[in-house]
Amino acid sequence: MSQFWIYFQIGLKHVLDIHAYDHVLFLIALTVPYLFKDWKRIFLLVSLFTIGHTLALILSVYGIITIKVDLVEFLIPITILITALYHLFTAGKTSKNDSVNLVFFITLFFGIIHGLGFSNYFKTILGGSATSKLLPLGEFALGIEAAQLIVVFVVLVISYIVQTVFRFSKRDWALVMSAFVIGVVIPMIIESPIWHR
Repeated sequence: MSQFWIYFQIGLKHVLDIHAYDHVLFLIALTVPYLFKDWKRIFLLVSLFTIGHTLALILSVYGIITIKVDLVEFLIPITILITALYHLFTAGKTSKNDSVNLVFFITLFFGIIHGLGFSNYFKTILGGSATSKLLPLGEFALGIEAAQLIVVFVVLVISYIVQTVFRFSKRDWALVMSAFVIGVVIPMIIESPIWHR
């Protein structure tokens, strides 16, 4: 049980770390167009992201895939920017169900990119044989999922308050929050080490 808690906590802290807020930014960008009544779709999106994240860690831990850190650190804010831009340009449109499969696939793919960003650190804390690595990976994934659901719940609560108390429309909320995320993530892209070669 103590080992479970160790890796579960690492997963929680990975998402909720105030100094590495890219994960939270992505979840905000992903959640802004939804309400509590959309909980099934949100849960599916978050779970797909976790699956992608875990798949990337498995591929990296077992040496199946390696990717340059600078490239991943550049791609992570790009995924956030794309998600925020998508919701900025589709805010208030009701035809989002037409692109459900595309959004699900992209979320899974973005999860893989984010997972690769954490893979080097995770490999340093993960010892043991090949078979003994799967359980910690699963425990870590549960911590990631729990932390993501916490963030999503907080975003939905704030969304509810803003839309009911302050009378923001759902469209305006999506526009403002998507623009906010874009404003935060563009400097991350500009300051990426990939430009300084």
